[in-house]
Amino acid sequence: MFSFSSFRPACEALAIRQVVLRRTGSKKQTRGQIAPVVRRFGLLSWFTIVGGLSPNAIGGDADVQALKTLHDHFPMSVPDSVEDWELRASQLRLRVVIATGLHPMPTRGPIHAEIRDPIQRSGFQFSKVAFESLPGHFVTGLLFEPTGTNRPSGKLPGILCPHGHGGRMQRHDRETIQSLIESGDERFAASGSTPKLARCAALARLGCVVFIPDMLGYGDSVQIGFDVAHRHHRLRGGEHVPAGQAPIQFFSTPADARLLSIMGLQTFNAIRSLDFLCTLADVDPHRLAVTGGSGGGTQSILLAALDDRVRVSFPNGMVSTSMQGGCPCENACHLRIGTGNVELAALMAPRPMAMTAADDWTRDMMSDGYPQLSRLYGMFQKPSNVACEPLLQFKHNYNFVTRGVMLSWMNRHLGLGHDEPVAEDDFDSISDAEAAVWDDDHPPPNNVGLAHERDVLAWWTRQSDQGLSGALGPSATAESFDRWIRPALRTLYSVDEVSSPAKSTESDVKLRTWEPKRAKHEATVLWLDAVDSIAKDRDWTPSRFPAELQPFINAGHRIVMMPLTYYGEPWYQSSRQAMNVQPSHSVAMTFGYNMPAAVVACHTVLKQIKRIDATRRGGIILVAPSHAAVVALPVAAIAGSTVVDAMIGIHGDRTANLNYADDVRFVPGAIKYGDVDAWAAMRAPHRLTLIGETVQSMPTAASIYRDRGAADELTFRAISPR
Repeated sequence: MFSFSSFRPACEALAIRQVVLRRTGSKKQTRGQIAPVVRRFGLLSWFTIVGGLSPNAIGGDADVQALKTLHDHFPMSVPDSVEDWELRASQLRLRVVIATGLHPMPTRGPIHAEIRDPIQRSGFQFSKVAFESLPGHFVTGLLFEPTGTNRPSGKLPGILCPHGHGGRMQRHDRETIQSLIESGDERFAASGSTPKLARCAALARLGCVVFIPDMLGYGDSVQIGFDVAHRHHRLRGGEHVPAGQAPIQFFSTPADARLLSIMGLQTFNAIRSLDFLCTLADVDPHRLAVTGGSGGGTQSILLAALDDRVRVSFPNGMVSTSMQGGCPCENACHLRIGTGNVELAALMAPRPMAMTAADDWTRDMMSDGYPQLSRLYGMFQKPSNVACEPLLQFKHNYNFVTRGVMLSWMNRHLGLGHDEPVAEDDFDSISDAEAAVWDDDHPPPNNVGLAHERDVLAWWTRQSDQGLSGALGPSATAESFDRWIRPALRTLYSVDEVSSPAKSTESDVKLRTWEPKRAKHEATVLWLDAVDSIAKDRDWTPSRFPAELQPFINAGHRIVMMPLTYYGEPWYQSSRQAMNVQPSHSVAMTFGYNMPAAVVACHTVLKQIKRIDATRRGGIILVAPSHAAVVALPVAAIAGSTVVDAMIGIHGDRTANLNYADDVRFVPGAIKYGDVDAWAAMRAPHRLTLIGETVQSMPTAASIYRDRGAADELTFRAISPR
């Protein structure tokens, strides 16, 4: 049995034609103009593409090779002036806060920390800590404080020590520590056996208050398991559901569509850990620092980028133009597109920051990375505020020697007042039982696993929805939209990045152009063909054009037909985009380094618009009859007044309908920031016709056009059976 939806493309052509007739003033309507579309589309069914991200749903080798991975080269280019850097830095900070899901920042309620069971060691004590960073989710860790003669008068610096992979209780056995002492990595057998706690103890003995929080899945952070947070190598089931559903687990399509990630949660926990330090009566909130190694170095980079309370940093083992962090917890969609860890670390400038280079992925820092940081700090007239100590005799580490470099850095830049060189002394090893936050008298929370993931994601989603309530929907205002949505959409589509589309996609663009003999108008009609409507062997004559173009031809416009393709296949037929699925099934391993297919297509069209605009006057009329809304609407919005008119068919095409993140239409974060409705709103106040939609289905666009005084420039053409 046939349904009307089978003829939707033909009806769409009629709707576009009605708009053209109204705007060009043409009265000609012939059955011959409509028939080609009916013949072409009349027997096609209307369906939604649902590709799949699975072990058997990966692009071919050529596709994968075209993708950037975390193991590629990520150089930093230093701008010519401080002013240029500050502009670049603002764009990067926005990218970081959006990628981590913290735009807008969730509510940070009062910290109600439990600090208990202090245990004394020579010159310091440590206590067990637990507090809620968000309702029902606990951050656990150890608080180190100086005692006796090591405790200076007045308020003390507060230092956050994210431990990195291995956990805060990572312990070397007797054979290993002896080997490390012989190699020069460590000096003391007792304290060196727990090197991450040795870092905290040494800082406490220098007169600092130090908090080492558990990463998700480590130590007493038991609510989200280690395998979920750091070893997401196997699909758990339930990842591939419609993006519009409420997210109930991390690494799922709904979570990715809202930029909800493990990395984002750990970043929020780090910010809340700084909040915790600031609640302590003896901590000076104006002397806060952060230092972490490896994965903790990644957290240190992001925290310093987002939180200007960090006055001194020592991100070790991850400031590199090489490997960017191989764990799912170190990656987030959109984070490193057009940038990398060196440039992200540079967001600390001109505040003091140091690191070391070792015999790992940081080995080239002295010639590639550190010179750029030095030049940037020199522009700020603060050359002594950055340092990188070459310790290439050691493998990847935060060992005794590296800790000595860090202690000297903190001593100097936090004004601790100790004579150099600063020495780290031994102490009795801390046992697992002494350091355990949860015990028989203080049981761990019972909200764990998938149930806890669901609760965290639900809270986070509500926070985002509430924070964006004035920027999206029927009551959206232009002021709120411009504050929250516009910068987010520009970041999602990498508008400010000078990234050219992959050669394998751009080379497939074959333009077809028709020039009228006697042009009546100077405008150029750019028709985005997502379904390859004109066969390659078809004669390129007006009589063979799709019916959608006939009114423009009759009006005397120049016609440029641009096929939308993905690796040579028509956009509508390309269900899946190539993905990096190793070393984990996290889409951030792809979209953290590469623009999504829809963004690449958008950039390709914008390049063509620039070429047309440079050679023609009269502006461009953009027409996208079907299946290209995620490309055409951003193009129309970004091009602004260069596109004098835009007519775009949508018909309910939404990210919310997609089950899989490797669908060519999927853009991480799209749902959070309003999907196609928001892109239509961003087009305001310029002329726009939406085919197959209504005011009720596009409330943000209607509200923003109205608020900008341009309600008449937005037209809806719903499809009806008549």
